[in-house]
Amino acid sequence: MRRVLLWPLGIALFAATTTVAPAQTSPRSCYGKQQPRQVAELLFGRDIGGRLGVSNAAWAHFLAREVTPRFPDGLTVSDGAGQWRDPATGTIEHELSKRVEIVLPGNAEDEGLLEAVVDSYKRRFHQHSVGIIVRSACVAF
Repeated sequence: MRRVLLWPLGIALFAATTTVAPAQTSPRSCYGKQQPRQVAELLFGRDIGGRLGVSNAAWAHFLAREVTPRFPDGLTVSDGAGQWRDPATGTIEHELSKRVEIVLPGNAEDEGLLEAVVDSYKRRFHQHSVGIIVRSACVAF
């Protein structure tokens, strides 16, 4: 199986697991009505076996069945064009991707919900990995 990790700006990330890093514990100063929160970015490659294997319809179905029920308060989905280096050949591979950004609710189960989404995508679409970035942010809606 090949690794699929994407970064919208073209930075390749490789990881053997998909563990969410612990939240930063340092206090964050936010302005006005903003509140300190954690924001997760999930990076989903769409190629299977060297071709586009996750169609728009398959992606919409996955989003509706796996992501939205776990994070019903909202999220943002963006199309991406990522790249990664194949460790076996050293070749730079390009593929279409989906980037999902979620302001986490701040519940104890946030990490488990993210991991469930990632595990489901990897199983369903035969992916080796999904990129996860979790960062602190000041958020207001």
